[in-house]
Amino acid sequence: MRILTGIQASGRPHLGNILGAIRPAVALSKQPENESFLFIADLHTLVSLKDGEQLKQNTYAIAAAWLACGFDSDKNYFYRQSKLAGYHTELMWYLSCFAPFPMLANATSFKEKSEKLGSVNAGLFTYPVLQAADIMLYDAHLVPVGKDQRQHLEMTRDLGGAFNRQYGEEILVLPEARIDEAVMTIPGIDGQKMSKSYGNYIDIFLDEKELLKVVKKIVTDATPLEEPKNPDTCNVFKLYELVADKEEIAAMRAKYLAGGFGYGHAKQELHAVLVRVFAKERELFNYYMNNIDELDAKLKLGEEKAEEIAKVTMERVRKALHF
Repeated sequence: MRILTGIQASGRPHLGNILGAIRPAVALSKQPENESFLFIADLHTLVSLKDGEQLKQNTYAIAAAWLACGFDSDKNYFYRQSKLAGYHTELMWYLSCFAPFPMLANATSFKEKSEKLGSVNAGLFTYPVLQAADIMLYDAHLVPVGKDQRQHLEMTRDLGGAFNRQYGEEILVLPEARIDEAVMTIPGIDGQKMSKSYGNYIDIFLDEKELLKVVKKIVTDATPLEEPKNPDTCNVFKLYELVADKEEIAAMRAKYLAGGFGYGHAKQELHAVLVRVFAKERELFNYYMNNIDELDAKLKLGEEKAEEIAKVTMERVRKALHF
């Protein structure tokens, strides 16, 4: 089964990305019956990030993080969207000719900003069409998405279905959405969902001192050190129990309930467990970021592999269009 995942290059991956998206996707990719297509959606990122140098650095950071977390680029497909832009944007154009204006105007990604049309660019408006091309270009069967992306997958199926009805039922593979209802919501340092847009994320690839500074910013209440504390309402504990083992979690809970254990102590322990649990990932991430040539070589190999599939799909499409 072909499984496809795209990641925007809007910033370095954080703890929420790793626990909520990267680890589950890597686990799926390791199943022998699956082929995984992982691409860095740098064309999509241009909708919101215009700084080319920052976009390039973010792209490398994302690639390094996925490799560090165990994604096998030899078994699977690992590529930058922009390096195959000719195929992606060509198919996007064909599909856009089947995309009714109301469909795109109803897309959540557009509606959220539609009250300030001056800040909306054409890239944002046509985002779902490029996403549909990204998916169907590689005959993907399954696309893991969050609930907020369900609509875009439905649009992909609608566009592909319209194209197939016009030119032939077997031209484009219509993907299924894989929505994991058990996907974790990772709290940020302020208690909201961890997100780059909120600026409340934890970058586990920072050096130890910088990582500790971020951990120390986690919002807690004003319960005095000597008093017992409720672990179930504490942001520090919520993060701790996502990464620590069962024995460590039980021990930390006991410390909270016993009193005489401050939030500063809890933050130190969270920092220590983050450094330990992600030791291998941190080491590999730094290796790749210090060896960009090796990272480029892996991406280029993946792009060559992906192009072979994109060519076949576009040959079918062009033949159907008599182009």
